[in-house]
Amino acid sequence: MELVKRLLLDVLKPHSPNPLEFARNLASLSEGYEVRLVVEEMDEKTESIILEISAHDIDYDLVSEKIKEMGGSIHSIDEVEVVNAPAGE
Repeated sequence: MELVKRLLLDVLKPHSPNPLEFARNLASLSEGYEVRLVVEEMDEKTESIILEISAHDIDYDLVSEKIKEMGGSIHSIDEVEVVNAPAGE
């Protein structure tokens, strides 16, 4: 069974929610989600951020949907860490 352990995403988001709330909303998706967010650029209406999510098993579809709900869009998946774990883990 393949488990997604870490994602590094390039995301464009509006100023609201602010970076702290954006990260909190993503971390709240599942127990054990760790979120690191770095604002790379800002303009009048948007922020370009680098988003790192680590967990035992990340649900990419759930993360992607939450980003969209908050007005963001994923520009690229820049890094992925996946492990092939024994069944039942």
